[in-house]
Amino acid sequence: MLRFKILASTFPLVLAAVFARGGFAPATQPCIAIGETTVRIAAGPWQAQSQVSFTDDPRRATVRVQIVDSAEAADFAVVDDVQDSSDGDACRSNAATRLIGISAAPAADAAVIYLSQDGDADYRIFVTSNSFTPRDAAALIVGAHDGPGHGGAARLAAAAL
Repeated sequence: MLRFKILASTFPLVLAAVFARGGFAPATQPCIAIGETTVRIAAGPWQAQSQVSFTDDPRRATVRVQIVDSAEAADFAVVDDVQDSSDGDACRSNAATRLIGISAAPAADAAVIYLSQDGDADYRIFVTSNSFTPRDAAALIVGAHDGPGHGGAARLAAAAL
């Protein structure tokens, strides 16, 4: 009887932990592949190697990202919902995978992103996706830029093509 009571008391905790993580199956996090490096949104904040945050105040931003209306006008474009993908393993995790966390409270050294449709931006993105949001794309492109071995928007955009 004692075993049943212990099992009954731990079951709600296990159930809460499963649903806090988003269910039984791990969800695929948005990611991009740049050269040999994969940059992925971290599933949990403790996994992130870099943090970014967002602001609605352009004066608080350290990076400005503009959402544009066409892929031709973008430095970085996400169009991932194509039925026939020729490289399904482009975003697999490996030793060079960088995990980016999106934080509600920015750290002192974290990039603070201002996302808008206005000009005067450090990056221009185009997103047409059911699995990526413009925030995801902005976090990935800024997180990839802040990582080791990446030296600027032009170099990053060229590597992504």
